[in-house]
Amino acid sequence: MIQIEIRQEQPADHQAVYELNKAAFGQDGEAKLVELLRESDAFIPELSLVAVAGEEVVGHILFSKIKIMDKNGRSFDSLALAPMAVKPARQRQGIGGKLITHGLSRAKTLGYTAVIVLGHEAYYPKFGFAPAITWQIKPPFDVPENAFMAIELVTGGLQGVTGTVNYPEAFGQV
Repeated sequence: MIQIEIRQEQPADHQAVYELNKAAFGQDGEAKLVELLRESDAFIPELSLVAVAGEEVVGHILFSKIKIMDKNGRSFDSLALAPMAVKPARQRQGIGGKLITHGLSRAKTLGYTAVIVLGHEAYYPKFGFAPAITWQIKPPFDVPENAFMAIELVTGGLQGVTGTVNYPEAFGQV
């Protein structure tokens, strides 16, 4: 089995990441989202990670800054995990799991306390995600409750945090 290295994305990886997202999602919306997020204030270079097999980029994950706004106008900083992609020929080999695990650990090391994801309800709970409604955190759009999830990176990371997720503008542009 080939060794997979997880590392921070470099500018030389941008085209490979674009093509990877386009292939994994069957369209270029997520690839364009990554490009828009890179140019935004929500971008955290240390949390744009690639999975590399030899010299080939086979996976990518991006965590970006979001705000959770409560009904009183208070805002809480958090992260969104989106998108995550693995080259179609390399899917179901644990690469996505390695990206998630490494990314969550890196986010915690950088001082972040929680992550929100809109994803497959049977996949993300393996990594500790639970429905965000558990914390009274809601999406800004209509999605199945079990697909909109959160994880505390530290115990109590979402204590006292309630409200609606406010995604960066880039999410509405694709």
